[in-house]
Amino acid sequence: MHAVIYHNAQCGTSRNTLALIRHAGIEPQVIDYLRDPPSRERLLELIAGAGLSVREAIRQNGTPYLDLGLDDPGLSDEALLDAMLRTPILINRPFVQTDQGIRLCRPSEAVLDLLPPLTAPFVKEDGEVVIDRRGGRVR
Repeated sequence: MHAVIYHNAQCGTSRNTLALIRHAGIEPQVIDYLRDPPSRERLLELIAGAGLSVREAIRQNGTPYLDLGLDDPGLSDEALLDAMLRTPILINRPFVQTDQGIRLCRPSEAVLDLLPPLTAPFVKEDGEVVIDRRGGRVR
């Protein structure tokens, strides 16, 4: 299975998502979206594929979201996309695409919907159990 993750190594959710993909035996294409942001077309594809609006795909915490006035409900999708492409930290993360679809993997367990079933235990870096010893998904 081919997988692509738009990744920020400084983000725990992104690191856990990447670890889950690798735990499934898949070595994904890892794109550091802060260094290599997606094109406008690709960003729109990711957002639409994940079933989100442009506004839902913007990251607010830890970004200049408020400083840039992006909380203005009158801003168009085009203006929001322009801001995301100019300032990639505004792109929420991690977006993952596999043969099964596209998701914004927040929380990181959302990636399980895009992967083959996992049977081996998996624990997030903060100690939260995602897959138990019996191979069951913990909710």
